[in-house]
Amino acid sequence: MLMIRRRGGPTVPLWILTVALLALGACRGTVPIKRLLDDPARYDGETVRVKGEVTSAIGALGRGAYRLNDGTGTLNVVSEEHGAPREGARVGVEGLFQSVFTLGDQTGAVLREKRRFDP
Repeated sequence: MLMIRRRGGPTVPLWILTVALLALGACRGTVPIKRLLDDPARYDGETVRVKGEVTSAIGALGRGAYRLNDGTGTLNVVSEEHGAPREGARVGVEGLFQSVFTLGDQTGAVLREKRRFDP
């Protein structure tokens, strides 16, 4: 087994170092909602992560829709498996961004939720 020895420290197996680097690479940051809405064509069809406060919500039977505000903008989120969080909750969401329309300075878009995470 290949080992890496740090000066004056313990030996670290290479596989531990590799796993740690892969985990750091997998931790993607969030995108400000304003950036999504300012350039919706760039993100259309892409998986993105956002976080913010739920400003309105409706849900039933495990499905739901809610509006998420991160301080830079507001985005509609559709959940087909997890229902909707309560109003006022702070959530992080990863999902498929879909641009619906751009008309003047207004952009219609939705995020199709894949999973939630703690912001």
